[in-house]
Amino acid sequence: MSLDETTEKPHEALSRHLSDGMAAVDALIRERMVSESAPRIADLTAHLIGAGGKRLRPLMTLAAADLCGYEGPYAVHLAATVEFIHTATLLHDDVVDESEQRRGRPTANLLWDNKSSILVGDYLFARSFQLMVDTGRLRVLAILANASATISEGEVLQLTAAKDLRTGEDTYLKIVRGKTAALFSAATQVGGVIADAPEAHEQALFDYGDALGIAFQIVDDLLDYGGNSDATGKNIGDDFREQKLTLPVIKAVAAADEAERAFWKRTIEDGDQQDGDLDEALRLLAKHGAMEATRQDALAWADKAKEALSVLPDRPVRQMLMDLADYVVERVR
Repeated sequence: MSLDETTEKPHEALSRHLSDGMAAVDALIRERMVSESAPRIADLTAHLIGAGGKRLRPLMTLAAADLCGYEGPYAVHLAATVEFIHTATLLHDDVVDESEQRRGRPTANLLWDNKSSILVGDYLFARSFQLMVDTGRLRVLAILANASATISEGEVLQLTAAKDLRTGEDTYLKIVRGKTAALFSAATQVGGVIADAPEAHEQALFDYGDALGIAFQIVDDLLDYGGNSDATGKNIGDDFREQKLTLPVIKAVAAADEAERAFWKRTIEDGDQQDGDLDEALRLLAKHGAMEATRQDALAWADKAKEALSVLPDRPVRQMLMDLADYVVERVR
């Protein structure tokens, strides 16, 4: 699919279709992020949530529940839960990465401090578990608790694999499945669980979220070397400057000759970066077709996401979710 500036985007179509549910999610988030004892919690959380974003994860939970015919109140609780978990991870990530910009705005840790970001992230995790318990569904609690643990594992694996040129695509996929795809797949799966969907439908929702999350992260990594900074909220080459081993670099390193490997060792492993190194990195990525190969991987995962939906009920929201998979990779087609 190809979208111009006047065409309604898939996430916008989902938001419109699920507008009542999203309004309830927003109200619940505002209610649960307030703390009379510590007003900074609401201020800091509102700064991050108010920065915008597509709110894909709560949308996906509501969409999955809608697709499975759920009409009860708890899809809203679960959508708010995944948004709280996501926001908590962003607060922690920005501290770990020493980031100064998120969605084009200063990060919370820059405006306040690292301690506040960590502690408010912890608070949001606690709030998310309170919301899970409200549903009275032990399986929901298990899925989201496991996803939270997997996210942490992915972040730690990324930390240990960082700057290590021996890191291959299998390890990269484990990292991405942890830090990004785990919450996508949990967000869609719990929508099916709360609707008492058949096991095959629940698995399909998990597979959709997993594949979509992987495609989403691959595209994010790809755009760091060739995207629009106004659109991404990041500067081109941030991952390179932060010595991150993302998929395009992993592919280029795998194809590198001795001199090229020495370049990657100096810039990524040793962190000795000089003027012109980003341009050289881009040249090597192009030379070995790393950008195109990464683009093809993203498109393949988007196709897997769409294929997973084929066994689910033929409701309007199913096509919206298929369109969402296309939209995630639209910028790299």
